Amino acid sequence: MSDERNPAYVSVRAGMFALALFVGASSAWAQTNSTTTTTPPASQPVAAQPPQDTKPSMTIYGFAMLDMGTNFKTINPNWSDTMRVTKLPSFNGQYGEDVNTFAGVRQSRLGVKASTPTAFGELKTTFEFELFGTGVDEGQTTFRLRHAYGELGHFGAGQTWSVFMDPDVFPNSLEYWGPTGMVFFRNVQFRYMPIMTDKQSLTLALERPGASGDGGLLSDRIEVQNIQGRSPVPDFTAQYTRNFDRGYVRVAGAVRRIAWDDMLADAFELSGKATGWGLNFSSNLKPTKSDVIRIQVVYGEGIQNYMNDSPVDIGIVANPGNAVTPIKGELIPILGTVFFLDHTWNDKWTSAVGFSHQDNDNTAGQSPDAFKRGMYALGNLLYTPAPNVMVGGEFQWGRRENFSDGWKYDGYKLQFSFKYNFSHKIGG
Repeated sequence: MSDERNPAYVSVRAGMFALALFVGASSAWAQTNSTTTTTPPASQPVAAQPPQDTKPSMTIYGFAMLDMGTNFKTINPNWSDTMRVTKLPSFNGQYGEDVNTFAGVRQSRLGVKASTPTAFGELKTTFEFELFGTGVDEGQTTFRLRHAYGELGHFGAGQTWSVFMDPDVFPNSLEYWGPTGMVFFRNVQFRYMPIMTDKQSLTLALERPGASGDGGLLSDRIEVQNIQGRSPVPDFTAQYTRNFDRGYVRVAGAVRRIAWDDMLADAFELSGKATGWGLNFSSNLKPTKSDVIRIQVVYGEGIQNYMNDSPVDIGIVANPGNAVTPIKGELIPILGTVFFLDHTWNDKWTSAVGFSHQDNDNTAGQSPDAFKRGMYALGNLLYTPAPNVMVGGEFQWGRRENFSDGWKYDGYKLQFSFKYNFSHKIGG
């Protein structure tokens, strides 16, 4: 999910004010006598259950986390604590000399979950933020909203994981940004969940649209600079999940309408429209009690907005023989894969190892140094000496490949992290 497209960048002060309101309201609920059910993980919907004889509850949770390490090659300084392959150099010397040490607490997180019964079923709400600044706060330790979401019965609304995404594909890694070929997007949405059982689930959603374009070789032309993007309708997403004893399989889809308008009154007409689409197949498989295999394959056109680390959805191509519209926009096809293994050695030690890649079919009008292909791999060893405490080390590798100038660049990083979890439940 790129920083430019991630929603809801607000100040720390505003975020803490919202959290205070949320906690106060939830505490008031907890003082009433009513019934509730346990809140299931957002990524694994379960069957709606009748209220049980308990009180409403609120859980405050989160963790403090320190990341320290060394980049043996260069990367954009604002992303030195990640292996984000689109931020690796696109030409020689772009980010200076090799070898740089980083340290920070930007992964630290705080959240509140509340549950209370109503006449229409269980009301579940989540408000969660972290300190990993992106967008205008790129590189800073600052408030970043993750979830602001409510769910009642078969309906949900707010900001949370996109329905097109499978959050359980993300490996048990130390590196923050994650696999380059993964669908990863927290989006504003309204969802309907007609099927919510232990065996299967079906979710349909209208999500906030958004896309980006690349003027490529003509980016400095005033005609291209005056093209403005527009989203005529919400994106439509859907997913179906089938659970079984040793894991699950999931298929998700997305359809979106993208438009761009020529705002310059001249002899050219460069407006256009296109329909983006994507299919995402994912699974968690558990061949043994100690292993989880995380798999994803996604393909589509103009869905880079939903990807974890992709630049643009639309490029330009020449339109020979048309003097009024000499160029036109074209959706960029993309293929992404994820394959990771999480292994539990014993009750103290775990490891994750795996690989991810994405491949963009660039349009002819994009510049030679445009991002085309990314690769990502890591391996780690994590130790839990006591409950709620984790320390570990991880080696990471990433590669960036440009469109047509032959440039390839490999990044290598060693990271050590220390994580301290906390959770406190009120009521229930």
